[in-house]
Amino acid sequence: MPSITLRTALPQDRDAVVELIHQLNLFEAELVGDRRRDYDAASTYYDELMMRLARRNGRIVLAEDDGIAVGAMGFSLDQDAAYVTDKVRSHGTVTDLIVHAEWRGRGIGQMLLNEAERLTREAGLKRLMIGALVANERAVHTYTQFGFEPYVSFLKKEL
Repeated sequence: MPSITLRTALPQDRDAVVELIHQLNLFEAELVGDRRRDYDAASTYYDELMMRLARRNGRIVLAEDDGIAVGAMGFSLDQDAAYVTDKVRSHGTVTDLIVHAEWRGRGIGQMLLNEAERLTREAGLKRLMIGALVANERAVHTYTQFGFEPYVSFLKKEL
């Protein structure tokens, strides 16, 4: 396995993260058809994500091989509604997990998920949440193998 390092992304990593987001948008567009394919969409989403993470004590974790960005993960600390028990109401959330297409299958996603678990435990929390498109079978499989289990199902109806 390559010598992958993880670190918190810095403002100067913006272009590398936007490129990863763009790759994910293109991949997901093939799966579900509702993703924008233009680069500006990825750039705009990056800005939205950074604002959301700033409000939720979050960050982007960058996976690198010799200074080259090969993956990224959005992570935040969140709180569910008051009807969820106090024990698990506050939790960690993986908002986004992206591994460069040429680097998939090398354990980078697992490394990022392990980091999300570490950050969640470090915050004293007992629950980690993640979402995936149902059509992204590889991601669903990866997350299930990592120990995630179905919890909430979102349904859609096109009108």
